[in-house]
Amino acid sequence: MRFEPYDIVVVGAGHAGAEAAAAAARLGCRVLLVTQMLDTICQMSCNPAMGGVAKGQIVREIDALGGWSGIVTDRSAIQFRMLNRSKGPAMWSPRAQCDRMLFSLNWRQVLESIPNLALWQDEVVALTVDGGAVGGVVTRMGHSIPARAVILTNGTFLNGTIYIGTENWRGGRVGEAPAMGLSDQLRELGFDVQRLKTGTPVRVDGRTIDFARLQEQPGDEHPAKFSFSDTKPLAEQRSCYLANTNLRTHDILRTGFDKSPMFTGRIQGRGPRYCPSIEDKIDRFSDKDHHQLFVEPEGWHSQSWYLNGFSSSLPLDVQLEALRSIEGFEQARIFKPGYAIEYDYFPPTQLGYALETKRVENLYFAGQINGTTGYEEAACQGLMAGVNAALKLQGKPSFVLSRSQAYIGVLIDDLVTKGVDEPYRMFTSRAEYRILLRQDNADQRLTPLAHAIGLADDERMRRVGEKQHQIAGLTTMVQETSVSPSDANEWLEGHQSALLSQRMRLDALLLRPELNLRQLAELSPALAEAMASLSEEVLQEVETSIKYHRYIEKEQEVASRLLKFEDIPLPAGFDYFQLPALSYECREKLNRYRPVTIGQASRISGVSPADLSVLLLTFAR
Repeated sequence: MRFEPYDIVVVGAGHAGAEAAAAAARLGCRVLLVTQMLDTICQMSCNPAMGGVAKGQIVREIDALGGWSGIVTDRSAIQFRMLNRSKGPAMWSPRAQCDRMLFSLNWRQVLESIPNLALWQDEVVALTVDGGAVGGVVTRMGHSIPARAVILTNGTFLNGTIYIGTENWRGGRVGEAPAMGLSDQLRELGFDVQRLKTGTPVRVDGRTIDFARLQEQPGDEHPAKFSFSDTKPLAEQRSCYLANTNLRTHDILRTGFDKSPMFTGRIQGRGPRYCPSIEDKIDRFSDKDHHQLFVEPEGWHSQSWYLNGFSSSLPLDVQLEALRSIEGFEQARIFKPGYAIEYDYFPPTQLGYALETKRVENLYFAGQINGTTGYEEAACQGLMAGVNAALKLQGKPSFVLSRSQAYIGVLIDDLVTKGVDEPYRMFTSRAEYRILLRQDNADQRLTPLAHAIGLADDERMRRVGEKQHQIAGLTTMVQETSVSPSDANEWLEGHQSALLSQRMRLDALLLRPELNLRQLAELSPALAEAMASLSEEVLQEVETSIKYHRYIEKEQEVASRLLKFEDIPLPAGFDYFQLPALSYECREKLNRYRPVTIGQASRISGVSPADLSVLLLTFAR
């Protein structure tokens, strides 16, 4: 069989690969997506959920840009919750529990519906590289597939090794083969290759769990959704549950420490700091008498339950005995054991902002291959790599998001500027402009940018325009409507709010923390009538923009001020050892990482404020 040349070959069909292939194909490129198993496209290898703190913002940004993760999540969801409601709106983060099998099926249907996108089940074992540029791939079946660009999204499969107690074997996931050969070739091409580790917990047979002894965690009473398109919110939901380990659980787990691949040193790669295994938690936090576990269903009709917080690579008999010591799990059976997996990754300082490698032209990396963890972090990298590969082949400028534009911009800037020494996970604390980068305004921030490059369609742009029109109209009404003391004081007293001595506009009243927009509609029939036809998202956006106006304005001012330095370019190939006024560490780091701008240089560890002053004096003309 002879393959015709493709514009882009995407290797791996996880969350990064699927978004990369879909984006590049929708921008007009002829794309081939190669995966070891077509039946496991976008498989949720760990918890069957999308979103969460900061991760939910990323999914909404992917959707606003024209990606598919939000749509597929809405079509596959079995529960929806908005996290951090007790905090300010900058912290609100959507999360959806998904039907694991339905999620994979929905993604496959999306990919098969895109005209320029072909699928092929095979394993890529080598790249074709000629003159410093990639020219295609070679597969396990012996096929040589020409391509003008290649995007690697191999996840945990590169030289993957699985560990359970004293046992270990090669694998990308339990029951699936690793990807061998690529890492060795890339190392020969001069790439730095290192190891990381991650893990997953047991899957429990729900028929053996006593849910009456667990704490129920239902979804939101009025569930929202991820996509800004016309997907439907959930009409019914499945509950999750909370459980807790105990001192007996911890004692049982400790009996397996002498056989733990982490504690005996057989695993060298670092694991995710913020998602440690249960044995790591009880070792690091030995003073705690319990740890909370989240018991999550894996589907509408499946009896498989995911025990979030109980990730382990201890021997199977220890895992099972410890599980049965938890209240509600005394009779538990398991479908699949917990395990750890160690795999190759490529420190992402070897990439530019477009996620193209610096050593090989037209070769892109996205997802866990860059040292990240999480479906959402992988998906957004895949989207950006697919977009940028397509744009480069079409002779167009790269599409790069700044830290003040998107969480995606924060993530990519962190990766290519600072690198990683442990699996990178997004948090709201990583973003300097959290009030600007809320989950509710992702479409207004990003859809116009995506529409300009052809990724977001006209219908999405029309929706954004309509939403902005509604927000502006309602905001004006709130600002122009006032109430008198005689009309409002009795009502204010009932809401334990200070009384008025003169007329006051509704937007001023809305600044009071104890009052919200729906409550104020009780004081103004005209406002209530205007709000009746508007979505909850529009109402919330108006309330947020008024309540946090001064904070939003301040962040915008700071972002604008820093942008003056952010985009000052640094010359390619410049030898920073020619500037003796820079510290030695700064000169060494700048020559190694090759920042494109002074803004990027400022975020490299070891570059001091004094060094930045030298760079500004030298290059800011």
